[in-house]
Amino acid sequence: MPKIVDHDQRREQLAEAAWRVIRRDGVEGASVRSVADEAGMSLGSLRHYFTTQSELLEFSMRLVSERVNKRIQNMTYSGNPRQDIEAIIGELVPLDEERLAECEVWLAFVGSALAHPKLRELSEEVHDTLYAGFRRIVDSLIQIGMARPETDPHLEAMRLHALVDGLVVHGVTRKQTMSPEDIRQVIVYHLDRMAGEG
Repeated sequence: MPKIVDHDQRREQLAEAAWRVIRRDGVEGASVRSVADEAGMSLGSLRHYFTTQSELLEFSMRLVSERVNKRIQNMTYSGNPRQDIEAIIGELVPLDEERLAECEVWLAFVGSALAHPKLRELSEEVHDTLYAGFRRIVDSLIQIGMARPETDPHLEAMRLHALVDGLVVHGVTRKQTMSPEDIRQVIVYHLDRMAGEG
């Protein structure tokens, strides 16, 4: 009886192999051959799922975003808006090994997006989606009185987005001086200032 292959699962395994190569060797090192080797698969088998390096990289980049979104969608909310918002933001920054890996891969992709039109398009799409999420957070904080009434929601959403992007960069490139606890404290500090506390 032939073995049944879950093609979606195999594509995700290949994307995860691409992530490992990217974390070790950068995006330029993630050729279809090096990813096939990393996955323990023949080049011909990999090409059954991804015919080009661009297809593989695009799928791998999209998978980072999808995994983060899935975690946020599957969160159990406490009912405390402030704690829930901190938890949502926490899914975007390197607070554990899984999120650190995602952030490292994402930064590598963003750094390569200028030279890859498809990656650039996807990077811009994710950027816009993130901004929309931050705008919803800010709007809800204003609505429930946890942000100063004079808050400009557009500027505050851009500022929160920039803060989170900066925490990702520092959490990845300055691991020895920017711990997960430091990242959490910065998020709490920022949200306190938004609310006019402290």
